[in-house]
Amino acid sequence: RLELVESGGGSVQSGGSLRLSCAASGDTDTTHCMAWFRQSPGKEREGVAALCSGTTVTNYASSVRGRFIISEDMSKNTGYLQMNSLKPEDTAIYYCAGMQGRYFVRPPLSNIEYNYWGQGTQVTVSS
Repeated sequence: RLELVESGGGSVQSGGSLRLSCAASGDTDTTHCMAWFRQSPGKEREGVAALCSGTTVTNYASSVRGRFIISEDMSKNTGYLQMNSLKPEDTAIYYCAGMQGRYFVRPPLSNIEYNYWGQGTQVTVSS
C-alpha cells in the first residue's frame, strides 16, 4: 500500500514555472508507475505525465509535452512534475497517482490504471 502527498502548488503568471512534489510512504520498494493528473471545474480528470520504475520511458499528454517534465528520486521516495511555460489553461487541481506490481512498455495516462491517489494541490496560472 502507498500513501501519496503532493506539495508545491500555487499561483503563477503565464509563462512561469512551478515544481510539484509527490512524497510516497508505505510499501515503496516494489515495481511501480507514477503519474500526474489534473482536473479543472467541469472537466474530466486528465493524465498529463507518467513514468514507470525500471525504464526511462515517459509519457506525456500532447497538451504538456515539451513544457512539463516528470521525474522521481527513489532515494527520497519522491516524484516530481516540473512545469514550465505555464498557461492559464494549465490551471487545475493536480493529483499524484501510483500503482504497483505491474509493468507497462508505455506508462499509462488512464486514471483507471492507478489505485493510489494523493489529495491534490491547486495550480493557478493567471494571464
